[in-house]
Amino acid sequence: MAAVQLSLVSAMLFGGMAVTLALAFRHNPDAEAGALVTGLVALAVTGAFAVASLPWDGNVWPFFVAGLVAPGGSQLLYVRAVKEVGASRAAIVVGAAPLVAVTIALTALGEPLEAPLIVGAVLIVLGGLALAGERDRPDHFRAVGLLLAFGSVVFFATRDNIVRHLADDTTVDPQVAATATILTGSAVMALYLFAIRGRSAPSDVRRALRPFALPGALWGLSYAALFEAFYRSRVSIVSPLVATEALFGVLLAALVLGRSELIGRHVLAGALLIVSGGVLIGAFR
Repeated sequence: MAAVQLSLVSAMLFGGMAVTLALAFRHNPDAEAGALVTGLVALAVTGAFAVASLPWDGNVWPFFVAGLVAPGGSQLLYVRAVKEVGASRAAIVVGAAPLVAVTIALTALGEPLEAPLIVGAVLIVLGGLALAGERDRPDHFRAVGLLLAFGSVVFFATRDNIVRHLADDTTVDPQVAATATILTGSAVMALYLFAIRGRSAPSDVRRALRPFALPGALWGLSYAALFEAFYRSRVSIVSPLVATEALFGVLLAALVLGRSELIGRHVLAGALLIVSGGVLIGAFR
């Protein structure tokens, strides 16, 4: 039961991060600097939990490597996706993570293909088609953002399988593991930002600090809950529940962002279909 509750808390916080990212972009449009700020603030959050878990034990280095995948690659793509398509649509696409996770398990881990998995996959695809078929979109909408969001999904799903595999055989505390992945991810984001901005990078980060601090804090709390959930249950349970962040993202976007997101029947149908498919995959995997 604790894993279920932690997964849902992680989903709600992740949905909140998407909405607060959209708000942050109203004050500062710099996605790359914003992504790094969210990583640094999340690192402070999970780091505080890690310090509270002293003394530490176990081999941490595999989690540093996992951080290259997510959040190293995923956060850069996801923050940019929110900028290009909005909080609700980015959140919906990320809800397809269970489909990618089970695809990895089928191809790399040899898990059997069963009818419920196929039905779940079809529901997720239909949800994507519903989202793609909408006619009324916000002025800031750019279709490339949907591709960026799906790219982040691939990283998320890969991370989920890696972390769950590592959690089976490790004595590393979950908060230490979460901190290790975010530390590596933040280093990747920092290297990327400094590579494209050069000397202006530090000042860009300082300007992004205030608007992107809240999304970073929510993400850090979400990550802390996520790792606690993975240490308590299987990916097939945790990943579909975390995918409900699509619904949380849409609901919170409607409440906080209002008409600027243009949430219509296609967006709602897409969210419901994708979450239903993810839950079905998790229930019968």
